[in-house]
Amino acid sequence: MHRRSVLTALAASGALATLSACGGEEDPAAAGSTSSGTSAAGGSGAFPVTVEHELGSTEITEAPTRVVTVGYNEQDFVLALGITPVGTRKTLSYDSAQRPWAQDLLPEGGIPEVGEAELNLEAIAALQPDLIIGAYSYMEQGLYDQLSGIAPTIADVPGPTEDAAVTWQEELRVIGQALGRVEEAESLTEEVEADFQDAARANPDFAGKTVTVALIISGQYYLLGAGDPRGRFFQELGFEGNPVEGELSAEQASVMDTDVLVVLGATAEEFTANGAAAGLAVVTEGRTVYMPTFEDDFAGALGFSSPLSLPYAIEQAVPVLAAAVDGDPGTVPATL
Repeated sequence: MHRRSVLTALAASGALATLSACGGEEDPAAAGSTSSGTSAAGGSGAFPVTVEHELGSTEITEAPTRVVTVGYNEQDFVLALGITPVGTRKTLSYDSAQRPWAQDLLPEGGIPEVGEAELNLEAIAALQPDLIIGAYSYMEQGLYDQLSGIAPTIADVPGPTEDAAVTWQEELRVIGQALGRVEEAESLTEEVEADFQDAARANPDFAGKTVTVALIISGQYYLLGAGDPRGRFFQELGFEGNPVEGELSAEQASVMDTDVLVVLGATAEEFTANGAAAGLAVVTEGRTVYMPTFEDDFAGALGFSSPLSLPYAIEQAVPVLAAAVDGDPGTVPATL
């Protein structure tokens, strides 16, 4: 199934809740911004600039000062680059105001919300944005046309292939370009990539091991590979991905019997209620990691997959994954 149809279905079910962004305003002193969301002078980009995206190209004539984020993770990227959005999309389940990786950027009061499953176009227009960012939003043409009537709008940034979501590196690069923060985006990319490299070097047992990342929604299995940010995360730590991706029936559980299995959206009891899954060696030998809820901080960090959240996710995941690959069935990985 095409990634857009799969993810649209998951979004409708609430499974992509951990990708939506909401929260409070950034500390003006830390971000160099005013309480209204305008950024301080500076930045390393030149204007006008033209940003390419899946629905065309958008010209931004001057440095934006009133940014609204309408996708599932862009708020973190904008905050990481020192600008406080004046409006953002609300999460479906994860309380992103609690996210520990952005607490110093999220003071009391919160950023005005402009919709949840559906966007409120009137609320967006009332904020008088000079840029709307939906770089990871699965935006359709009709909505893009409506938003573009309010302010210059960036729709989805293409992924490395037709069936892959944008990488965090490319999303950061494009948002940095749009905000005039090119050098800051490049520096952040180097820092986060170094975090992944350090974790991989410190855990050489990850290399060459195959990981399956299984998203469980209402008993249906979706195997996430490098085309999805959550699947890509584990591969950036040094694991090899399961060559099987996409929708999977319960009867096909044997394809998940890899060196490591990460189960998103189910407890051990729920997952092993399927006898075929319960009998997998990766399960019986203690090489399975469970993330049972989409409401906790690791789920939120993995969902945002941003330059702010990824270092936090690495810190949380590495010791659990190390227990899964150490060859000792007695060291059962903790629940993420």
